[in-house]
Amino acid sequence: MTTIHDDPDEFAEDQLAGWLALYADRVRGVHGGVVALPTEGADPQVAVVVGGGSGHYPAFCGVVGPGFATGAVVGNIFTSPSTAQVYAVAKAADQGKGVVLSFGNYAGDTMNFGLAAERLNAEGIDTRIVIVTDDIASADEESKRRGIAGDFSVFKAMGAAAASGATLDEVERIGNASNAATRTIGVAFSGCTMPGATEPLFTVPNGHLGLGLGIHGEPGIEDVPLLRATELASLLVSRLLDDRPAGAGTRVAPILNGLGDTKYEELFLLWGRVLPLLRDAGIEVVEPEVGELVTSLDMGGCSLTLQWLDDELEALWRADAYTPAYRKVAAPVSALVPAEAVADAEEAATVVPEATDASRQAAQTVRSAVEAIDALLREHEEELGRIDAVAGDGDHGRGMVKGIGAARKAVDRVGQEAGVAFVLGRAGDAWAEFAGGTSGVLWGAALEAFGRSLGDDRDAYEASDVVAAAQAFADSIVHLGGASRGDKTLLDALLPFVDALRSSVDAGDSLTEAWQAAAQVAVSEAAATADLTPKVGRARPLAEKSLGTPDAGATSMGMILTRVGEVLATRSADKEGTNA
Repeated sequence: MTTIHDDPDEFAEDQLAGWLALYADRVRGVHGGVVALPTEGADPQVAVVVGGGSGHYPAFCGVVGPGFATGAVVGNIFTSPSTAQVYAVAKAADQGKGVVLSFGNYAGDTMNFGLAAERLNAEGIDTRIVIVTDDIASADEESKRRGIAGDFSVFKAMGAAAASGATLDEVERIGNASNAATRTIGVAFSGCTMPGATEPLFTVPNGHLGLGLGIHGEPGIEDVPLLRATELASLLVSRLLDDRPAGAGTRVAPILNGLGDTKYEELFLLWGRVLPLLRDAGIEVVEPEVGELVTSLDMGGCSLTLQWLDDELEALWRADAYTPAYRKVAAPVSALVPAEAVADAEEAATVVPEATDASRQAAQTVRSAVEAIDALLREHEEELGRIDAVAGDGDHGRGMVKGIGAARKAVDRVGQEAGVAFVLGRAGDAWAEFAGGTSGVLWGAALEAFGRSLGDDRDAYEASDVVAAAQAFADSIVHLGGASRGDKTLLDALLPFVDALRSSVDAGDSLTEAWQAAAQVAVSEAAATADLTPKVGRARPLAEKSLGTPDAGATSMGMILTRVGEVLATRSADKEGTNA
């Protein structure tokens, strides 16, 4: 809901006044909108004047600046600016090289911008019109389609052309070519609310999304069941690819655009699903943009735009621009070393320490254990999350899966020549880096400690060496976490396990027998944490609520230790030593 205002009827004017005060060093206000301040010593250029109603920021005033629009006409919320406003902004923006007016294909905009163009032409200011028609959901006939997020692509092409010194004819031609090459489709999850209103302009049925939304509060043309991110990406990409322009090549400039209420993190996630689909279709992606570029107040939703590039449009898309809401400067980025080169350099710089045969054999046991734990935690992710949600934030299962998943990938990348300490160290590094949170740090450090204790230089690994490593694992968690037994943490399972493991080994049991017996102790002690209240961590403020529910960390620890015991049993031989 749009809640910050004094008089809802003055919202458009009041927000623009605040915006102008913020960016007074770059733009100036004129009747009906804003105009970029001139660059000292720059040659006059064609004025690209864009516009429409308010409520779409960064469109339209947010893209006024060098390399983009020369001016923007700002109407009321979702309302075309008047003829007088368009005329005033264009007149102020004109530098003697002519004006191109550009806007989305809506009846009010077409009428008012058209009348303003007639008036400007009558006064000797050569004025052209480029109408954006990118919304494939709004009509089959291209000339009847609405202009939505593709506005940005078309405006960018014309602004870059004008900045390069292109003539009025060239800027007009490029604008029309850019529009013809641009396609957009969007979805809405929720409607937007006008300033002062208590209800949205439209609603989306629960469990559905509106396919083919407009940016003026228009609902989608069809309500379809809500889709997972992968399915949504497939829908957006397939619809756009099915409507590709005639003669289109294989290069596109994509925009994944948020409508106002969809979080950037959601857009980033969705882009991670969109990009592989484009690549699988043989599409080369050129400098994609993901974020809020053409919004609709507080509408929940997003749109995907593809502009199909030729050499000319690609150069214009890549060109520098500097506006209040959008900045693209190629030089700093082009000076960066590509990620692939950095990764190759890091890989080349990594020296795997010499390892004994016993160490490499023990590393194979670690590899098997990591694979088994990965499967285990994925199987129990939801269960661990439910346990954690009773008094915590419910992310334990997800965090553990992310940690072991990263550890498994890291281990898989390590060559077979590596020993047990090196493999465990890599697993710990990855777990800590990608799992996040306290649990990630503790598990990462503990795995490294276990590996350091074993080392890569032993000719044989006895059961007592594994006990010492398990103690180092536990000591690391105690040191870093600051918890003790009885605090309702993973230590309530881990510390009894280490004690039981040592007792069994001291009594002469084999490592496999001792480990499996100690794992049973860990599972039992984990279950007993249901009777405890947490004294540290996020669950402490809800201590009483957690009574009756075991600790998620202790529970996962018991599960993992049990699964490792199963791996040991599978790999165990009659004698201890190198097969440990």
